[in-house]
Amino acid sequence: MRPAAPLRLLLSSLCLALCCPGGARGSRGSDNHEWKKLIMVHHWPVTVCKEVENDCRDPPDYWTIHGLWPDKAEECNGSWHFHLEEIKDLMPEMKMYWPDVIHPLNHSHFWKHEWEKHGTCAAQLDALNSQKKYFGGSLDLYRDLDLNSMLQKLGIKPSINYYQVSDIKDALAGIYGVIPKIQCLPPQQGEEVQTIGQIELCFTKELRLRNCTEPGEPGGPGGPAPRGPRAGVSGGTGLEVCEDGPAFYPPPPGAVP
Repeated sequence: MRPAAPLRLLLSSLCLALCCPGGARGSRGSDNHEWKKLIMVHHWPVTVCKEVENDCRDPPDYWTIHGLWPDKAEECNGSWHFHLEEIKDLMPEMKMYWPDVIHPLNHSHFWKHEWEKHGTCAAQLDALNSQKKYFGGSLDLYRDLDLNSMLQKLGIKPSINYYQVSDIKDALAGIYGVIPKIQCLPPQQGEEVQTIGQIELCFTKELRLRNCTEPGEPGGPGGPAPRGPRAGVSGGTGLEVCEDGPAFYPPPPGAVP
């Protein structure tokens, strides 16, 4: 027995809304939130403070986590809100390795931003499909990459002397076997060179290292367009892909370069 005509019409409308590319779900479908790689973003706290023109109090003297970002998707689930309670077991490591450099007394605002903008998209992977998995998995990748130790072993240390960006990129590629992405603050008035601010290493959906740079991509790197100022702050000039040439890797305040 077939449904009556009005009921058939209603069922057809529901099918279009739920299943078809132009339906209600289609507006939030894979076309909008499709991504191919994850970007593990480390930032240098001294440059973070400089970027936002903030006289940070005792910024960490080691590279910390900015985030783990799918390359072409943001804010994939506006109803999946951040709950600090879900990552309470990770709190000591989060405060040490994923601090809010700008607002050190209120880290949770930064973590909330990272989860809702990037974590809800990374959660497409089973390995990252909860807040605890996303933040815990990011901490695992950070530890495995061990960027701070690798730079030290390569002799790349904060200094008043300048480095060549290509030398840093080549040295890291030799360690990790993939091409990283390095971002800098452009020279400001009275400055001679760009300032190193961010180092990114990229992963496949299987969480295996892959090149961030692919031939033909604008500016060289794979991933999203260069990011601007940090979330929730103002006054930043914004990072850009470092140009080939000299760059300043600034020592922490009071450090002997």
